[in-house]
Amino acid sequence: MRIATYNVEWFNSLFNNAGKLINDGGWSSRWDVTRAQQTQALGDVFTALDADAVMIIEAPDMSPHRNTVTALENFASAFGLRARSALMGYSNETQQEIALLYDPDVVAAKHDPLSDDKYPRFDQTFAMDLDVDAAPEPIRWSKPPLELAIDGPAGPLRLIGVHAKSKAPHGARNEAEAIRISIENRRKQLAQCVWLRGRVEAHLAAGDDLIVLGDFNDGPGLDEYEKLFGRSGVEIVLGEGDGTQMFDPHARLALSRRIGAVPATARFKRKGEPYLQALLDYIMVSPGLRGKSPRWQIWHPFDHPDCYENEALRNALLLASDHFPVVLDLST
Repeated sequence: MRIATYNVEWFNSLFNNAGKLINDGGWSSRWDVTRAQQTQALGDVFTALDADAVMIIEAPDMSPHRNTVTALENFASAFGLRARSALMGYSNETQQEIALLYDPDVVAAKHDPLSDDKYPRFDQTFAMDLDVDAAPEPIRWSKPPLELAIDGPAGPLRLIGVHAKSKAPHGARNEAEAIRISIENRRKQLAQCVWLRGRVEAHLAAGDDLIVLGDFNDGPGLDEYEKLFGRSGVEIVLGEGDGTQMFDPHARLALSRRIGAVPATARFKRKGEPYLQALLDYIMVSPGLRGKSPRWQIWHPFDHPDCYENEALRNALLLASDHFPVVLDLST
């Protein structure tokens, strides 16, 4: 069974309000890429993935005038994808939804949000003291995670699709303000991950086979503010101390070294500067799934040999998004 997560930059901009692909020569919201180029590139990437289910991060908008499911199913139809049914949970106000595109002949899926006395549903509010003043602040997800119950060749699974808060200091007018905003965002991002870990622990205690996947906007050693707080959000969700651990080999590799090569799932262009690469996207699995011979791949156009040697796919990956798909294959 193949499951993937893919952050598609500005996917929403490729559709009109009726959910139909615009697919013309006008500029997309990606730098120096037309809508037709990005649309075709995405079609090529999704076709090559041939996944049973893809967790799409930054899926097209759901609003009174737009529909995520309609847009994704029209996209799948345009390219004849077998993953042609779409499902989403709670919408948000960022025009970047979290949705699943899946093959209904192989996978049965439903939105199945849970809560308990300590950890509410992800569309609600979680109280946590962020600044050590004994007064808990209300934490909200700007993009509530997508909780799914699915059944397929690998058996019944729980999936949680995640797009955690960015730590970038957007809107800062000077260095001091950038530092303040970065620290505030780091606190909020860590609080979201504590909340998410609470949900993970409930599933682990119930013996569920669980996959947590998506864009964490974080990772071991990613920025200097990690030193201030002592850990990354990814480490929180994976599990610390004697608790039951989730597993992602790319996170494990990053955690194991201070210097040396680390996998990357995203490649950002900076004006007048070299490209910046980062490990932001993960597929974490519970212990039971490690018995299904899991195999992880990052479809990086320069790091994955098959992607690099296939020139058409390599170019499509570069045109389609600033993130690259992460793929998990499970034996059945």
